Amino acid sequence: MSTSAPAATAGPQIEESWREVLAEEFQAPYFQELRQFLIEEKQQAVVFPPGPMIFNAFNQCPFDQVKVVVLGQDPYHGPGQANGLCFSVSNAMRHPPSLVNIFKEMQKDLNVPYPRTGDLTGWAKQGVLLINTTLTVRAHTPMSHQGKGWETFTDSVIHNLSTKREGIVFILWGRHAQNKKPLIDTTKHYVLEAAHPSPYSANGFFGCRHFSKANYLLMQQGKMPINWIAL
Repeated sequence: MSTSAPAATAGPQIEESWREVLAEEFQAPYFQELRQFLIEEKQQAVVFPPGPMIFNAFNQCPFDQVKVVVLGQDPYHGPGQANGLCFSVSNAMRHPPSLVNIFKEMQKDLNVPYPRTGDLTGWAKQGVLLINTTLTVRAHTPMSHQGKGWETFTDSVIHNLSTKREGIVFILWGRHAQNKKPLIDTTKHYVLEAAHPSPYSANGFFGCRHFSKANYLLMQQGKMPINWIAL
């Protein structure tokens, strides 16, 4: 998203299929207010992720290619961490505790090595939509951009996937993600739920086996499974 005020009809830098699906959102009053908030916020603070990365999850995973959805809360708020994919960090960055636990569960579930990189772009390119419910954050201030309009936008993302697609596996870790379950038509899609991978709740996360379960559900539909170690 540009830091300069765009024309009212201009949309964000986002992959074309998502631009079409979300066209009404980009023109809605709440989104224009969100855009203006970000312009003003960037004049007085550092915002993560960088502007070109805000819609990275969508740019890496077009609408008709989504097979799995993983929901996070808001981006990492430390320098160099957030890359627009939930739970993911830029290459060579230290793995945050939640990502460490995600990788530990993947190790045990699939009997694979612990990944060297925390950049989850390899998942996104295979059809895993990795979105936070809030897509930006002020540096060093977690949850600082909640209630500014992003939640309305990402609710629309989930609703559009639920109504216009079939057979998607929604992975909901923690109460915040599970609150989005009413947006999902469970007669058409699959929902996997577990505690959040944060160290504060990981005892309820470990053993969920969502990596193998998601692949089983995909293969039951004749779809290619996700190669979770291809990072």
